[in-house]
Amino acid sequence: MIESFFTTFIIYFVVIDPIGNAPIFLAVTANHERSRKLRIAVEATAIATVIMLFFALCGAWVLSYLKITEAAFKIAGGILLFLIAFEMLSNKRQNRKRANSTRANEKPSSDETEAFVSDRNDNVAVYPLATPLLAGPSAILSVIVVTADHGNSLSDAFITYMALFAVMGVTGIFLASAVFAEKWLNVQITMVISRIIAIILAGLAVQYIIDGLTAIGFVG
Repeated sequence: MIESFFTTFIIYFVVIDPIGNAPIFLAVTANHERSRKLRIAVEATAIATVIMLFFALCGAWVLSYLKITEAAFKIAGGILLFLIAFEMLSNKRQNRKRANSTRANEKPSSDETEAFVSDRNDNVAVYPLATPLLAGPSAILSVIVVTADHGNSLSDAFITYMALFAVMGVTGIFLASAVFAEKWLNVQITMVISRIIAIILAGLAVQYIIDGLTAIGFVG
């Protein structure tokens, strides 16, 4: 039982990748206060856990019913990640927030009010942190496959869920720890890291898309 737990734990840990996602978390929350970052870390982890648990419970049935393939998951995830990388490289999110802060003391028109409220309600805990970075295509597919492999055994199902909760707990700890470690990084270093991560994300996004296209035979 212990061996099965650690095997499942390792699988989830690799596909969720809390260590690799910690710098990405810092990059996409760069304009938030420390207290807000900690709350986002908790929210993102909790939301990702709910998503993973949902697919563990009924993911196989949902995908089969909707006829959604692994290739579709990979292509969709790749597109989402590429959009995130583009925003990080072009600094669009930061510029938008600065512009909205400047207009905050002015009386906005109805269109400007709507845009400002929309931006303020933009919760990075849901997108892109909870999904697709934590609960991404690979993580969702992995939890579906592992759950299906364990069949109807209650003990095996218990191990699967405990391993999932353990990995998500570790993920939350990594994200929260990154907030406190960030104080050793100055603005210039953080910007450089953000750009490097954006490039890596873009490459990962393209790889997701290529894998999806390869799975359907579009790319040889």
